[in-house]
Amino acid sequence: MRLLKSTIHPAIHDINRNKFTRKATRAIVINGDEILLLYTKRYHDYSLPGGGVDEGEAIIDGLVRELKEETGAHNVQNIQEFGLYEEFRPWYKEGFDIVHMQSYCYVCTIDDELLDPQLESHEIDNGMHPIWMNIHEAISHNEHTIANSEKKGLSIERETFLLKLIVSELLTLDKI
Repeated sequence: MRLLKSTIHPAIHDINRNKFTRKATRAIVINGDEILLLYTKRYHDYSLPGGGVDEGEAIIDGLVRELKEETGAHNVQNIQEFGLYEEFRPWYKEGFDIVHMQSYCYVCTIDDELLDPQLESHEIDNGMHPIWMNIHEAISHNEHTIANSEKKGLSIERETFLLKLIVSELLTLDKI
């Protein structure tokens, strides 16, 4: 899978220091200029659906599971690689200083109707919910949050980069 971007958090000076790797998936589901996203009230941002791949779980299986859990999407088909976004970020749990976050991004299709999501308690507490959103409005919203919000999360930079890349690489193909 092609590497889209590799980032190192400014607080990290040695990426080989007491780290672990966390694999995650990100789903890209597009319908015209609309994209299926998650809005998280706590961070005031839009992100691609996805999340951690369980130990022993295939990445594609994790993609389908996360997409279903977070958005209610079903009948996931036409799965195609988009790319890998990797991050080295500080870790806040005991035993490690750094997380090497690997986000495997895939373009896919789903049935039009979304079923009820099966969000985890922390996702509900954070005010997360799925939404079809104009991708350009989502980018603009995230950029405003990056520039003006004290409560932005660490993932907003990744998500905004990915949304812009989706526009430049996938939406322009539809217009040709």
